[in-house]
Amino acid sequence: MERSHISRRGFCLCCIGAAQAGLAGWLTPREAYAEARGLVSLIKDSAAVAPIVTHKLRDNITAIEGSGGNIAVLTGPDGKVLVDAGIRVSEAHIRKSLGELGADPITHLINTHWHFDHADGNEWLHAAGAKIIAQENTRKYLSQVQRVEDWDYNFLPLSAGGIPDDVFATDRTLKLNGTTLGLNYYGPAHTDSDISVHFAEADIVHVGDTFWNGAYPFIDYSTGGSIDGTIAACDANLALATDKTIIIPGHGHPVSNRVELQDWRNMLVTIRESVAALKKQGRTRDEVVAAKPTAAFDSKFGNFVIDPGFFTRLVYEGV
Repeated sequence: MERSHISRRGFCLCCIGAAQAGLAGWLTPREAYAEARGLVSLIKDSAAVAPIVTHKLRDNITAIEGSGGNIAVLTGPDGKVLVDAGIRVSEAHIRKSLGELGADPITHLINTHWHFDHADGNEWLHAAGAKIIAQENTRKYLSQVQRVEDWDYNFLPLSAGGIPDDVFATDRTLKLNGTTLGLNYYGPAHTDSDISVHFAEADIVHVGDTFWNGAYPFIDYSTGGSIDGTIAACDANLALATDKTIIIPGHGHPVSNRVELQDWRNMLVTIRESVAALKKQGRTRDEVVAAKPTAAFDSKFGNFVIDPGFFTRLVYEGV
């Protein structure tokens, strides 16, 4: 099946913060018009200088934004537990933010999936003392050269220290710092390595890149993602959440809720149905893009670096 070319579209997905979401210091859509093979370098350069912003949530849980995907931190006597690692070049800034959360050592890191804006910091966090926990497909992808076609990019494996050393197939429950952490595998969603991390007592859930707050998402078909799986992940997240649940998305403002997630899920379903109907009529991918099936949602979700045309192409590939 024909794939999209990336300039603005390619690595737009993972780590370029959006002005829309209030993230300072990230690449703008205009800056993201770079050639594909330069985008990862541009994003790393941006992450090296981007400000890190912390958001105190409930109990001893904090969200950190500014280095790739949103990070969650649980503090306490069992040490700091991180959900996602950000981008390696942000190490100094993340260390500073972690230090401001107290003197507890770093002891655990959970990867929500394998993408580099969520796992590139694995190596330094492991060296700092973190045991790395992830779904087994995350370890697989981080252990080998992994190509992402829609980014036209080959990622090299991490060193041994960055590879998760504690993996599971479906679900895992941890008890740390007096908190029950439920790690739940979605199956194929944004990738086929995605998990959520539920802080049960605080009623907070980190859903990784199965939710992009205020933006069209990337779907990584190269590593098992699908539009239908992304929608199914939304349904799983909605079933878990209540009106009081704090939802941490992979991208966008890191403090979200069930209402915003439901709205985002409805957008995915509507666009998926529209694209599928056009494809069933025999329309080519370019003809479907020209029909603008996302038009009703573009003003709200189309101002991130995943533009409406690229998102339409992703949906078309999966229906």
